[in-house]
Amino acid sequence: MTTTKSLDDLREEIDDIDCKIVELISSRARCAQTVAEVKKAAGEQDTVYYRPEREAQVLRKVMEYNEEKNGPLTNEEMARLFREIMSACLALEQPIKVAFLGPEGTFTQQAVAKHFGHSAVPQPMGAIDEVFREVEAGAVNYGVVPVENSTEGVVTHTLDSFIDSNIHICGEVVLRIHQNLLVSDVTNVEKISRIYSHPQSLAQCRKWLDANYPNAERVPVSSNAEAAKRIKGEWNSAAIAGITASELYGLSILAEKIEDSPDNSTRFLVIGTQKVPSSGNGNDKTSLIISVRDKPGALHDILEPFHRLGIDMTRLQSRPSRSSVWNYIFFIDIKGHKDESIVKNALKEVASASAELKVLGSYPVGVL
Repeated sequence: MTTTKSLDDLREEIDDIDCKIVELISSRARCAQTVAEVKKAAGEQDTVYYRPEREAQVLRKVMEYNEEKNGPLTNEEMARLFREIMSACLALEQPIKVAFLGPEGTFTQQAVAKHFGHSAVPQPMGAIDEVFREVEAGAVNYGVVPVENSTEGVVTHTLDSFIDSNIHICGEVVLRIHQNLLVSDVTNVEKISRIYSHPQSLAQCRKWLDANYPNAERVPVSSNAEAAKRIKGEWNSAAIAGITASELYGLSILAEKIEDSPDNSTRFLVIGTQKVPSSGNGNDKTSLIISVRDKPGALHDILEPFHRLGIDMTRLQSRPSRSSVWNYIFFIDIKGHKDESIVKNALKEVASASAELKVLGSYPVGVL
């Protein structure tokens, strides 16, 4: 009886806490509605409801507070809970439309949910350049596109789309990629002879496929979601895709986490039309496109100011220039916000040493 009473007491305490949580979330939601009213009353054109720097600040504070209180949940788990609360509250101000590289069920859609929460309205697009066009046209608020994978390198279509675009980078998302071998209810698992997936996913699982399905045909398709859809009517086929695709298309996981690298991750960029203020405390990143002059030591001249001023460069990627043969442009990520004085000084020097400098955006380093 003592144990039962103790459990009853604990459950009653949990019920009481749940009621308080509901009250507090409702108070936060009402406050968000008031924020929207204040913004509308200010009469500003093109009112911005989603503020990447503000959301990053809130999530960081939540994680810091959780650590101070020695919460039993991890900082990331606590931040994910708050991400969904913030997403729902933001939807009361204005539902956020987000274009992504579709179709539904791709890792890019998972990145949308991770960054914006499940109250955002995802809009699947058929190609990366379509995502850029939808954002530029104002048909959606933001876009999410893959830019690099830790195993297979950069996504060149994304980099090339930035060259002629006026779009800004507003944020980044790093997603841990788990690949799974999926089958449908008609699949004969003993006689799988064809495996569909996106080329990058096939490459990320190369060793596992060599060991387990060395004779199966590997068929590259436009996306993992497309692979998942194809096997619904083929008894001898399987697909490599994420758990979202398996749930969306009603497939079973025959083998999970088959990626060759245990740290396999993909970085996605959030693109929009707004410039993002600093989120503070050196937690920002700036992305650049630089075209160098055709002379000896040109690359050294544009990199030297970063080294001398102590600015950390986190990425350097070259792409062929469209304007002339055998000339290259460079995509560079540095730590710091473009409005910080030391970054401003560095960019002035780099601009004078380069043929052209384009700041793609300054934005908060990914929190989750």
